[in-house]
Amino acid sequence: MALAAGVRLVQKVSSTRLFARVAPHVIPALDRGVHRLTRGKVLLSARMLPGVILTSTGARSGLPRRTPLACMPEAAGRSWILVGSNFGRTGHPAWTHNLLAHPEATVSWQGHDIPVTAVLLAGEERAAAWRAVLAFWPPYAAYQSRVEREIRLFRLTRR
Repeated sequence: MALAAGVRLVQKVSSTRLFARVAPHVIPALDRGVHRLTRGKVLLSARMLPGVILTSTGARSGLPRRTPLACMPEAAGRSWILVGSNFGRTGHPAWTHNLLAHPEATVSWQGHDIPVTAVLLAGEERAAAWRAVLAFWPPYAAYQSRVEREIRLFRLTRR
C-alpha cells in the first residue's frame, strides 16, 4: 500500500510544470554519476521507472552521446520503448534526432551493454505503443497535453 502511494505521489509530482523545468538539469546528471559509480548496475531514477543509458551517435557531431532515459521494457528484455517526452517541454530531445540520423546504438541495461537498432514508431504501431506507455506511466499524458508536437516513440531492438 505504501509503495503504491509513493508511486502515485511521484507520478503526480512528475506531471507538474515545475518538475519539467528542474528535472532535465538534475536527473540526467545524477543518473550518469550513479551509473558510473556502480559500473552500470544502478540508475537512480530506475528506482521508480525502468531506465537505460542510451549511447547514440550525435546527429551533427558524429560523437558518442550518453543519455540516461526512462524506458518501457518489452519482450523480456529483447526490446525497449523510449519516449521522447523531453519532460513535456516544447522541443524534441536531442537523443531523438541522434536516433533518426543514426539508428544503430547501444543501451546499458541492468549492467550489460547491448547493441540495438532504433525504429521511430508511426501509425497504428505508435498508437498501440502509446496506449501501453500511458498504462505504464500515466504522466506522459500530461507531457503530451502541454506540447503541440507529437511525442516521438522509438522501439529499440537487440541486434
